[in-house]
Formats: sequence, structure tokens, C-alpha cells
Amino acid sequence: MLTRQRGSAVRRPSHYGNGETQVHLRGLLTENLNLNLERSGATAATCGSGVTYGRPAPLESARWWARNTEGGAGSGPVGWPCRSMTQSVVVQVGQCGNQIGCCFWDLALREHAAVNKAVLIDMEEGVVNEILQGPLRDVFDSKQLITDISGSGNNWAVGHKVFGSLYQEKILEKLRKSAEHCDCLQCFFIIHSMGGGTGSGLGTFLLKVLEDEFPEVYRFVTSIYPSGEDDVITSPYNSILAMKELNEHADCVLPIDNQSLFDIISKIDLMVNSGKLGAAIKPKSLVTSSTGVFKNRQEKPFDAMNNIVANLLLNLTSSARFEGSLNMDLNEISMNLVPFPQLHYLVSSLTPLYTLADVNIPPRRLDQMFSDAFSRDHQLIRADPRHSLYLACALMVRGNVQISDLRRNIERLKPSLQFVSWNQEGWKTSLCSVPPVGHSHSLLALANNTCVKPTFIELRERFLRLYKKKAHLHHYLQIEGMEESCFTEAVSSLSALIQEYNQLDATKSMPVEDLPRLNVAM
Repeated sequence: MLTRQRGSAVRRPSHYGNGETQVHLRGLLTENLNLNLERSGATAATCGSGVTYGRPAPLESARWWARNTEGGAGSGPVGWPCRSMTQSVVVQVGQCGNQIGCCFWDLALREHAAVNKAVLIDMEEGVVNEILQGPLRDVFDSKQLITDISGSGNNWAVGHKVFGSLYQEKILEKLRKSAEHCDCLQCFFIIHSMGGGTGSGLGTFLLKVLEDEFPEVYRFVTSIYPSGEDDVITSPYNSILAMKELNEHADCVLPIDNQSLFDIISKIDLMVNSGKLGAAIKPKSLVTSSTGVFKNRQEKPFDAMNNIVANLLLNLTSSARFEGSLNMDLNEISMNLVPFPQLHYLVSSLTPLYTLADVNIPPRRLDQMFSDAFSRDHQLIRADPRHSLYLACALMVRGNVQISDLRRNIERLKPSLQFVSWNQEGWKTSLCSVPPVGHSHSLLALANNTCVKPTFIELRERFLRLYKKKAHLHHYLQIEGMEESCFTEAVSSLSALIQEYNQLDATKSMPVEDLPRLNVAM
């Protein structure tokens, strides 16, 4: 659960919260932090990787924090304000979702001395057991974990139809328990993959459960899309079936392409190997192996790829965790960036990127950082937003950045970006005063842009290649409740979404004055 030290109005039904103060995992977390310190040999003011905490002043030790906090929601070291909060619950589903979630909490602990619990769901025990045996084992409440032993067999139908029905009540119980600890529950974050069985199936089953149980709480989804070279042969089926659920039940979706993440990490390798910009790999970096030898990129560097996604979430939630002169509530993202219900897919870009993988590269200038956010190389899907149409765009900045810096860069970039005629000033901005650990500033850009369309078209083509041959279809149809119509309805839903983007793209070349207007009946 994430909390923000700031009062604001959020929408929520009356059955949220029991008025009790949320209790931090102080003792458990203190033990965990000291374990990291002992393992790394770092000083008490650093985390396991030797990075200084993002605090106004270094802590003498992790136990100092535990002795000097009130224990209430959002409490921190003495002198930190404690006001009413907005809160979010993170739900990690499947292997990919739990690995990214674990990386996110690890990074969040570098910025906070306290992080509240999440809900961890996987139909195989391996990843969750690994988390529970690792350095973050005391961060998670064992009562908020749901696991099985058989797995979903890379089959959306098993995750959605079988495990969804089997675990629905248990999942609801965990979600209600998390919600009851929130005074101002604002949103659920779901982290999952689209290609596997549990992530795609059970992950999207959760969306309908959340919509029915918590209709007024926003549902933000971080979805990892498989690449064309994915080793799960049924991933096109899983992804298309999951897309229909995302279309119908999510408020905002951040699609992230595995291939794009891999390309980013490969560019880091290239810069390091070429010696450009004084690049050097830090010891024990995520882009090195445990032996300190540079990883062979024939094996995908999932740890470093997950790290980039985790940093996206860290920046996305910064306004919910820290004060700022122009903070942005998560509900404002949906309100300002989603003009039509189905067009809720937001393309994300992050800068700086390279230092997220613990690579020593000189920091980017502030203006260059804004330019990078709109370049092809910094998008987390394979897309070029500059050559597509913007419906709206949000800029979430962290660090010592002024509103005048935001305005100057927006005015500088506007001539090269094409917005829809009815939302020419479709910008939403946020300033959080606390920078990420190890950086002076950072920028997360979220764009509702038609450049997401090729990702969906490619996904549909991969699906049709399998579906025309009816290959592997019997594995799905043998599951109770699955019919062939599930596939045709899912691909029709995706085609309708693609057509909506086509209609928007068709307006790009039209002069603003010739665009059709709505006739208002008097």
C-alpha cells in the first residue's frame, strides 16, 4: 500500500476504511534493512546496493527510524509532516508481476524507511517462495499471499476460468482486508504480463472482481506485452483474450513491450562497451552477473528490464508518497488523459534511463531530459510518438525543477508534436520536490497517443496466424466455460479498438477549421 502525506479529495464509496490508523511494518522492516546493510557492507545510511536514501538527512541507522516514528499512517522520521493521505493497493499477479513488484518495493525502500503491504498472487509457488526467502521477506505479510502449486500452463483459460472461480472469494478477502486499512483508497495497481497463463488470465479476472466490489476505485494496470520472439507459443491467444478484459474493465493501462525493454538494455551494453560518455558499470549492478562479469545478452537480462518498469512505477507514485509544489493525484491522470472510455492506453517514457540500471553516465541536462522523453529511444513500447497524434500528455517531474522550466520546455516542444484539434493544450504537469535516489531530477511522460496502434496490430496478426490453423486451440476449449466464440469476440474487440485509433489518425492531415464539429441541439 502506498500513502501520500497530503490532503485531497478522492472518490471512494462509504464502505472503505475502518477509521483505524494504518500501522507500518516497523520492526520487520528494520530487521530487513539491517540485513541488507550487513550483506552489502554499506554504512547505515545506505541500502543494499550502496545508494544513499532519499531523506533530508542521513539516518544514523535503520533502527533510528523505528525508534523515532509515531507508527501511524505515513509517519516518518521526526519533523516529517503527517496529514491525511491518499492510498493505493498494489496487486502483483503471476511470475512477471511478482518479480517487477519485488523490484519496485526494493526501490521504494531506498526512498522510504517504511512501505506497507501488497497482495501477491501466483499459481506457482516458485517466485513467491523466492521472495519470501530473499532480503524483502519481512516486507510482505504472509496473510496477503495467494499461491497454488500447479500453475496455469501458459493458458489464459486456466488462469481466468479455473483459478479465477477457485480463488475468487479468497482474493476478495485479501483485497477487502487491504482496503479496510485505507482511509482514502484511491486506486488499485495491477502488475501482470499478457503472455503467460496466470498473469493474463487471473490478472484480468481481477479487474472484473475489483470493478464489482470497488466500483469507485480506479484500476491502473501495468501490462507487459510479449515480443514476437516470445518462447510461449500460446502468448498471442493469451494476449488477445486479456486485451478484451483490459478494454472493458481497466481505467488506465500502461502497455510495456518486452522487446522495447530489451532494446534499451542492449543500448546500455553498447554504450558501456564503446566507452562513450565515460560510461562504466557499477559493481554489483543489475546489468552484471553475480560474478561481476558482464552478462551474455543472448540470455535476456530480465532483472535489468524489470528494474526499468519498477522505476516507472516509482515515478508514477511519487506524488502519492511525497510533497511537491504541483503534485498530481492518480485520479487526475485518468480524468485528464482518457477522453474516451476505451482509449485508455497510455504510452510511457522515462528519463534518465541508463542510470536506472546502475550505469555511471553523466546526468542529462534538464532541457535534454524533456527532449529525450519524446524520442523513440526512451519509449517503453516500440513507437515514435512524434509522428503520431496526441490526445493528451502528462509530464511527471521529480527533483529541483521549477514550473517555469516545465512551461519553457512545453512551449519549445509543442511545434513538433501534433495534438488533436479539440485538445491543443492537452498537457497535464506534476512537480514532486523529492528526486529519485542518486539523481538530481527525472521525468516520466505518459501520452495518450495513436502510436500505440502498431503494437495492437502486430498482436492481432500474430494471433490470426495461430488461429487460422486452429493450432493449440483444443487446450483452451477443453476448459469449462471456454468456447470458440471467446476468441472471435476478443479479436473483434481488439479490431474495434484499432479502428478507433484509425479514425483519429485520419484527422491528422485535415486543417483544423475543416474538422467536423458537434451539432448541439437547442
